[in-house]
Amino acid sequence: MGILTTVVGSYPVPHWLLGDSSRTTLRDAVMVVLKTQELAGIDVVADGELNRFDPSHPETNGMIDYFISRMDGIRTRFSLEDIEAFRRDAGLAYRTDPAGIVTGPIGPGVLNLPRDFEFTKALTQKPLKFTCTGPHMLAKVLTDRHYGSRAELCMALAEVLAGQLSRIQADVIQLDEANISGHPEDAEWALPAINRVLDSIQATRAMHICFGNYGGQTIQKGFWRDLLPFLNGLHVDHLVLEFARRGYGELEAFRDLNPSIGLGLGVVDIKDNEVEPPSLIAERIENAARILGPERIHYVHPDCGFWMLQRSVADRKMRALVEGRNLFEGRA
Repeated sequence: MGILTTVVGSYPVPHWLLGDSSRTTLRDAVMVVLKTQELAGIDVVADGELNRFDPSHPETNGMIDYFISRMDGIRTRFSLEDIEAFRRDAGLAYRTDPAGIVTGPIGPGVLNLPRDFEFTKALTQKPLKFTCTGPHMLAKVLTDRHYGSRAELCMALAEVLAGQLSRIQADVIQLDEANISGHPEDAEWALPAINRVLDSIQATRAMHICFGNYGGQTIQKGFWRDLLPFLNGLHVDHLVLEFARRGYGELEAFRDLNPSIGLGLGVVDIKDNEVEPPSLIAERIENAARILGPERIHYVHPDCGFWMLQRSVADRKMRALVEGRNLFEGRA
């Protein structure tokens, strides 16, 4: 089948969605995002995560707040004491406030991820990816006043996500974790919870890990080699990893990756407005194939979501991604 092209998730919000967030306008926006990917030749498309976009809170594109604000057991209004407690123990220097305060048992509340998937599925006939923020990332942005341990909090979040994702019949379901990369010491309590979610998925299971894209900046520091034990413990079909911005010097470490886990290779830098020529993307794939073997590379994609870029840039980067993959494989 060869190497497939895909996106990581988010897409720049169309400006006309900012002034009208009705379901009809949202449907039109998602359809534009899907059609744009189809025209670029992307093999596995996604909804741009526009289902989660909140015009009144655009800076995180819904990656955190969409989930937290809908769950039971989490308060989203904060006192000064709440904020000070979060800053003392969160380990997320780029956030000044918690996403929520856990005050009781966490439940699904009004979160309805299956509805989001069905809304998008009706708008495309292409293979469709559904993305979801993972339990470790969500646990790290909460202040816990109920469970008493990160492990229990993370597992409670995992139970909610597992219950939702088990109902979704996407072609690929991808968990997104953008904090574990800088905190491999969390793996002992994060891994069981993440695997609880992955085990619930009936589709191809993907896991996106990056070093952060907040305001177009890298947030986490660390090395892929430090995460290998964690990566090898994941119940996942393929990984979706960031390389274009960081460089490919760490590819050697992935020779020790569990052979049953495929690699998704980031070959497009989403923190740079310059559009990579297809020849450069082909060279990046060829380099990885030479080091790891072409059979290990299941997907090529951008490093992360496109939401910080202009649409014109994101669209050209997607076309370059497909053309670069085609050049590598010798397609016409």
